[in-house]
Amino acid sequence: MEGVNKTTNIQFFFHPFSTNPDVQLVIFVAFLVMYLTSLSGNSTITVIVQVNHSLHIPMYFFLANLAVLEIFYTSSIAPLALANLLSMGKTPISITGCGTQMFFFVFLGGADCVLLAVMAYDRFIAICYPLRYAIIMSWSLCVELMAGSLVLGFLLSLPLTILIFHLPFCNNVEIYHFYCDMPAVMRLACADTHVHRTALYIISFIVLTIPLSLISISYGFILAAILRIQSTEGRHRAFSTCSAHIIVVLLQYGCTSFIYLSPSSSYSPEMGRVVSVVYTFITPILNPLIYSMRNQELKDALRKALRKSR
Repeated sequence: MEGVNKTTNIQFFFHPFSTNPDVQLVIFVAFLVMYLTSLSGNSTITVIVQVNHSLHIPMYFFLANLAVLEIFYTSSIAPLALANLLSMGKTPISITGCGTQMFFFVFLGGADCVLLAVMAYDRFIAICYPLRYAIIMSWSLCVELMAGSLVLGFLLSLPLTILIFHLPFCNNVEIYHFYCDMPAVMRLACADTHVHRTALYIISFIVLTIPLSLISISYGFILAAILRIQSTEGRHRAFSTCSAHIIVVLLQYGCTSFIYLSPSSSYSPEMGRVVSVVYTFITPILNPLIYSMRNQELKDALRKALRKSR
């Protein structure tokens, strides 16, 4: 009860990237440009898929939903981060606000990881069982898989957020980060966090390794199927539908694993903050760029939309 009383009225502050206002301003402009680029790129993909009936197939259904997740994912971080950059870290966030931000960040990030595994399964069915693709990947199954991604993200986020915010926070109120990330917040607790760190590691390991294992198995079968294709054009077409997804998976899982699966003894707040910039601001920009550059149907739809807008 004493810990709860200490924690009740706490407000957190975020450690600035620099004590130099000019440097902070440059970082603010960079973050703002990245955020707006992410919003415009992912919104464009969502709209293009929605308005083009030729793209109303499971592959683009999942891609459009991934873009929507990226929009909300980045938006759960960016506004407060931008405000803190302008105020030199003097914009506070209540413990309730911090918990809410953490919940949505983990919820959307977890759903994102699961959806990438679903997209790998979709490619596996499309390439390995092309004649049965329409039957297997029915719209009802697609909706169920999308809903399942959101439910699993929610079930991951809620207990972790509750676990961390049952810790007492005394006089340590400066988070060495630009958002309420779980490792950074746990470092401020004035209590033993060994059990919490262990729980976070175990859950993160399960959440990251199971989808990644399913993705790897899917692409093992996909690679075997591609090698059996006789024509060079057929191989290139099959590979082009998968290469963009593979690049996105490597970026997302690589950065997330670095943050959440690194031993706590080797955790560097500074490096953690830099890597977090990659998967909260840069990756959501790269996703639409990668998919639009590697996917001919999406490029054709974008060209048509641009011609109509002139």
